[in-house]
Amino acid sequence: MNPRTTRPAPRRLSRRSVAASGLLLPLGLLAACSDPAPTATGGGAAAASDGGGSSASDGGGESAGSVDTTGTQELIRSTPDESVAALLPPEIAEAGVLRVGVNGTGSAPLTFLADDNQTLIGSEIDIARIVADKLGLEFDLRTTTWENWPLKLEAGEFDVVHSNIGINAERLQKFDFASYRAAYMSFLVKKGADFWLEDADSLSGRIIAVGAATNQERILTDWNAELVAAGKEPAELKNYSTEADTLLALGSGRVDGYIAPYASLSFVADRRDDMELQGRINAGWPDETLVAATFPGGSGLAEPYAAALNALIEEGTYAQVLDRWLLSDEALPSSRAHTKENP
Repeated sequence: MNPRTTRPAPRRLSRRSVAASGLLLPLGLLAACSDPAPTATGGGAAAASDGGGSSASDGGGESAGSVDTTGTQELIRSTPDESVAALLPPEIAEAGVLRVGVNGTGSAPLTFLADDNQTLIGSEIDIARIVADKLGLEFDLRTTTWENWPLKLEAGEFDVVHSNIGINAERLQKFDFASYRAAYMSFLVKKGADFWLEDADSLSGRIIAVGAATNQERILTDWNAELVAAGKEPAELKNYSTEADTLLALGSGRVDGYIAPYASLSFVADRRDDMELQGRINAGWPDETLVAATFPGGSGLAEPYAAALNALIEEGTYAQVLDRWLLSDEALPSSRAHTKENP
């Protein structure tokens, strides 16, 4: 059964680059999370995962933040472009619907519950919505989890997945991509810190919080190896089970910094008056990687999707979305399709 019948250029990545963009997982582990984003605390948007509490469990220092996290926020929309829509595969054009899968248990500002604890909002949803507008398609939002998106996408439950997915060599064996955001890591530190974290040398002798078995832990492990080889003191890496515990450790001075995806830490820093960001490291260090909309391999959607994104970049709605969610630093000058044959 056709699942659709159930309801009416940035820099080119080298093969070395995409191979370095994740933890080089075997194909059987495509769903393993290499870059888990922290759940932002200190506001109503966190209610989905931390009970919405603003207690001292996360070290205090909270402020309202500049991001609108209400479920009634005005949506950013675009208009159809017939020349772009003409590139769509016939079955998608005939259905008139773009079925978008997002991580229903994601984190701010990517995909998360609004203050009403019912409405899913975030940058991933906003980007997908304006792409659907540009393609002249109805926007059909569906939820999945990080662990399940590969199987559900291959099973035809979605046309595209937006879940902060990085392009890597393993995924290119099964999926096609249309890039729409840079992928950076950053450090969260106490405001006014008398040091600057951005590379291996700056971490020497520091205590750094990092998620276990993540891409960022892989980067720090490589940096520590460089420090040891140079006869310098490596950083001490600390793992915590929750972001609240991590922020408490940072606020109390038990760690010097916390490395995580820039997208999530920028949101945390905006909502706290006692913390700030330092440094910006490409998530594919020592090479580069990009965040991309993800499609079944050979679906024919990557090219029209990239064309729609380029039209949105040109008209300015793309920039409006990233600005709304404090992600302007990860904006791309253009999008393109990435496939196994053309990574």
